[in-house]
Amino acid sequence: MTTSGQIGNIDLVKQLNGAVVYRLIDQQGPISRIQIAELSQLAPASITKITRQLLDRGLIKEVEQQASTGGRRAVSIVTESKHFHTVAIRLGRNGATVTLYNLSGKSIAEEAYSLPERTQETLEKGLLHAIASFIETFRNKIRELIAIAISLPGLVDPEDGVVKYMPHISVDNWQLGKTIRERFNVNSFIGHDIRSLALAEHYFGATQDCEDSMLVRVHRGTGAGFIINGQIFLGKNRNVGEIGHIQIDPLGERCYCGNFGCLETVASNLAIEQRVRNLLSQGYSSKLTLDDCSISTICKAANKGDELAVNVIEYVGHQLGKAISIAINLFNPQKVVISGDLTEAEKILLNAIQRCIDNQVLINFRQSLPLVTSQLDHRSAIGSFALVKRSMLNGILLQHLLGENND
Repeated sequence: MTTSGQIGNIDLVKQLNGAVVYRLIDQQGPISRIQIAELSQLAPASITKITRQLLDRGLIKEVEQQASTGGRRAVSIVTESKHFHTVAIRLGRNGATVTLYNLSGKSIAEEAYSLPERTQETLEKGLLHAIASFIETFRNKIRELIAIAISLPGLVDPEDGVVKYMPHISVDNWQLGKTIRERFNVNSFIGHDIRSLALAEHYFGATQDCEDSMLVRVHRGTGAGFIINGQIFLGKNRNVGEIGHIQIDPLGERCYCGNFGCLETVASNLAIEQRVRNLLSQGYSSKLTLDDCSISTICKAANKGDELAVNVIEYVGHQLGKAISIAINLFNPQKVVISGDLTEAEKILLNAIQRCIDNQVLINFRQSLPLVTSQLDHRSAIGSFALVKRSMLNGILLQHLLGENND
């Protein structure tokens, strides 16, 4: 008699082997079955079975034959993406950006929805309505909806799809993943917004060329996401990267977390705008005005050489640099990515951060360490889609899609 443990092991082997084959086709296609066998070390019979299942499901396709190296020419295989779609949502404090992606990460359609609700119940109702409305609006563009993914600020258990905390409303173990699955009868993925963005940079953006990286995002707050060995670093407690609560000034302003002088009290859009207003109120000369102190306006002024704007961005860069230097000394990443509206003044900001890195990071850690800006800031929901991409590459969602074809 086969035990449940043995069945579980067989299913896990299927998942892992399928993931290896699909990942090689996705990342190195066009690729032949012979090449897949050589790179994966799987038996040719296993390669044949897995690729047949993928072909039958429409997840891969055969393309032009490769040049002959003697004997019968090998057929190349690539992934098929245009028939499989994901609804990806970036849930913010006052609304949601909903984007339809195909499996290659191409954006097909996008809409913004206002969600000013301030209770868990009303937010859930508004979010479900927005998703349903989006799916109905773009139904003719959806061939097969394979997943709905949501990234949001706060504390999230990504395995169970449970939201533990959000910064602007009170939540009580919000079973968001389960709610999405039951309402739309589709796989769901829930993740932290900044860590999901770090994963997206690894798949589609600035850190595709490295396995260990750090992304720091400045927006309403300051947060970080770490990619270690090509995976989001979560730890046993499932939440890491609160770089915004590193204390950079013991005598600084009180943070909402209760501490004083957290990085977030200085390096956030609101804090930066308020600092400019305070300086203008004190009589400092600038082309900026109290009526227009948005981050974008400040960055534009700095790029044109406005002294006050330059000084503010350099100050913020210096404070960011101190916290980033601590993180580099701890994690020794291969690349550091800065994300957020403030990167519009890229040269001034990165130079200030770089000076701190040069002064505070171990020489072996800072040598050949690129400091760059995000390539994905304009793609609001791409972090959510990255959660789906990861589930295809690690075999979890892939195996679900292949379920009816597995023996």
